[in-house]
Parts: sequence; structure tokens; C-alpha cells
Amino acid sequence: MSAHILVVDDEFQIRKMLRIALKSVGYEVCEAESVSTGLAAAVRQQPDLIILDLGLPDGDGLELLAEIRSFSSVPVIVLSVRSADLDKIKALDIGAQDYVTKPFSVEELLARVRAQLRDRFPDKTASVLDDGHLKIDLARRLVTCNDKLVELTPKEYAVLAKLAQHRQCVITQKQLLEHIWGPSHAQNTHYLRIVVSHIRHKIGDDPTTPRYLITEAGIGYRLMV
Repeated sequence: MSAHILVVDDEFQIRKMLRIALKSVGYEVCEAESVSTGLAAAVRQQPDLIILDLGLPDGDGLELLAEIRSFSSVPVIVLSVRSADLDKIKALDIGAQDYVTKPFSVEELLARVRAQLRDRFPDKTASVLDDGHLKIDLARRLVTCNDKLVELTPKEYAVLAKLAQHRQCVITQKQLLEHIWGPSHAQNTHYLRIVVSHIRHKIGDDPTTPRYLITEAGIGYRLMV
């Protein structure tokens, strides 16, 4: 069965472009152009993923996102012209899994869609990430580089494992800090910067041109494996 994707955007040309692109790789697509029709489609269609614009004619897409989160954990990729860090952080904190700004690359968006659907429908090998250089075995709690064991502290492993569980997706600083250090440390971003720096050093990831641990400035981190 192919994945069913709901596109909520008030621009017909954007919806048409996304429909063609998504159908060309085998996805089923339904469309909505407002908060009200988007909510109705989300309830009626039960999509596997939602691509959501924020500037809708009858309200803010964030309102729709919050409403969807009250009854569903379906992955949501926000697709918006709003590029401010505050907008991205707010959408991710409300419950979006990813955020893409317009104008956008269709190929990049399709890659992010694939990443979200892999996370929603994990296969039996999803507990092991291996690109030939870096290997993260979540089941055995082992990390190796070029077949050599990487010794990580508990906090370092926890951060890397959290990112690995949601690979290629943005995890906000707040989400990482609350999950690993606890809710009282949600603002202690320097803890996270230090740990990420140590992880990069241990896996040989150049901080100036990182291959694995990508910083989304002011928002969080993304693991590319």
C-alpha cells in the first residue's frame, strides 16, 4: 500500500506541483486549501503524512497543527514562506516534525517526506544505521567509526541516539534538553552545544563542514545518516 499524503495549501499552483511530484513517486495525494477543509480532510482521510502551509485564508496553519495534535500523531512537514527562527521553533514545539521554507527544492522535500515515512513505518533494520563509516546500533547501544568503537558518555550517547531515532529530521534544542536533562534544563542550551561538540570530535565530524550532525541555527540539530 502506498502512503497517503494530505497537502494543505491555499495556492493552487503549489498544490498542483506537489501533487504531480508526490504521485510521480507513488504516493496517494489529497488536497485542502484552508484550515477548515484541512481539518476535515485530516479527520476523514487519516493521512500518513501532512504537508502544511501556514498562511491559510481562514486562519493560521499553526492553529490547524495544534488541532491535529489534539487527536493525531501523524507526521507534519510545514511548508511556508515564513523563514524566521521564531516561526520555525513555534511550529516544531507545537508538533511539526520538519519545516521547509518557500521557495523550496522538490527533491529536498521528497527526501524529507521519505525520512518521515521511514520513521512512521520502521523496518526491521531501522535499529542499525550504517553508511560504511559511521555505524549506530541502537539495539546494542554501540557506536563505531571505521569499525573502531567510539566511547561516548551517557549524555553523548543519549543525544546521538535521540537524533538517530529521528534521522534526517530536526529535533529542537528544547526537545533534546527536556528529554535528556529534564524539563528544568530546557533553556540550558550550552549543555547541548558542549555535548554536540564532543560527539563531533569523537566521530570525526568537522564542525565547519559537518557531514553527520547538522546544526539548524537557533532551532536544533539533524542527524544525516
